[in-house]
Amino acid sequence: MDTVTKTKNKLTVVAAYFLGGLLIASAQMRAQSPAAPTQESRNQTPLPASPSLPISFGDLIQVSVFDSPDLSGPLRVDSKGSVELPLGGSIKVIGLTAAEAGNAIAAQLKNSGILLEPHVTVSILEYQSQGVTITGEVRSPGVYPLLGNRTVLDIIAMAGGLNENAGKVASVFHRGNPADIRQVPLNVSVQTPESIEAGNFKLLPGDTISISRSGVVYVIGDVGRSGGFLVEHNDRLSVLQALALAGGANQTAALNDARLMRKDSGGQHILIEFSLKKVLNGKASDPLLSDGDVLYVPLSNKKLYSLKTLEAAIGAASGIAIYRVGQQ
Repeated sequence: MDTVTKTKNKLTVVAAYFLGGLLIASAQMRAQSPAAPTQESRNQTPLPASPSLPISFGDLIQVSVFDSPDLSGPLRVDSKGSVELPLGGSIKVIGLTAAEAGNAIAAQLKNSGILLEPHVTVSILEYQSQGVTITGEVRSPGVYPLLGNRTVLDIIAMAGGLNENAGKVASVFHRGNPADIRQVPLNVSVQTPESIEAGNFKLLPGDTISISRSGVVYVIGDVGRSGGFLVEHNDRLSVLQALALAGGANQTAALNDARLMRKDSGGQHILIEFSLKKVLNGKASDPLLSDGDVLYVPLSNKKLYSLKTLEAAIGAASGIAIYRVGQQ
């Protein structure tokens, strides 16, 4: 064999070795890289699936088969509770959690002879039938579908925003795993943009949002400005605070005969008489008011008569003084 032939053989061996290395490296990179997302899945972020939230009709699930992008992608649950796999036929997933659906699809692919040892993960893109309920002081209470990750503020906006009677707190109740910490209501302040941002966590299907209502206390009688004043359920006003909002008591008010009217637990009206003068002087405690309470400060006829008499006397004295000045 001449030198040229030997050189060609060596180059062929080296080229074959180099090409084989490239193929092996390409296969390893493909195995390590995730399946290429579709256009629909790019626009959505999977929701954190709760173990107690089963897949239902109309839900959109993301099926990811390891090292098999052709078998991966978003699938919509049909009216029969099934999804149609690209290979392997139809499989029923209704009532299954995301983890259980992944195991069922893996078993289907293995039993169909499509893959020897399939590794399948399932995540939820859309919960179509299990939405978020919002009640209370919003313009359009109701159940809203949870399409992708949504926060408390998002659902309030979907419900038309807060109405004029809304309070400062939104309570979130989670209907999920009984052991879930969110069985205890989470209170989110909706008073300022900063407080909303601080408590604006993501919701799960089945959550309920309740917007609190501002309570109202009424101050009537001989005060500067009678009317109703808004107050939060968790921020109770005292008698003196409500009186200050009403512009204080007039000079002719009967401070010793103040009355507080409220409803008891049975819905019956009760009347509480107390001395507002003692409260103002610090000789009696300042009672707290509840939603619907009416504070009545009556007019003192004695003070009114005395005031009118004093005004008449001042008017007469002024007339006499003017007359005397004119005579000089």
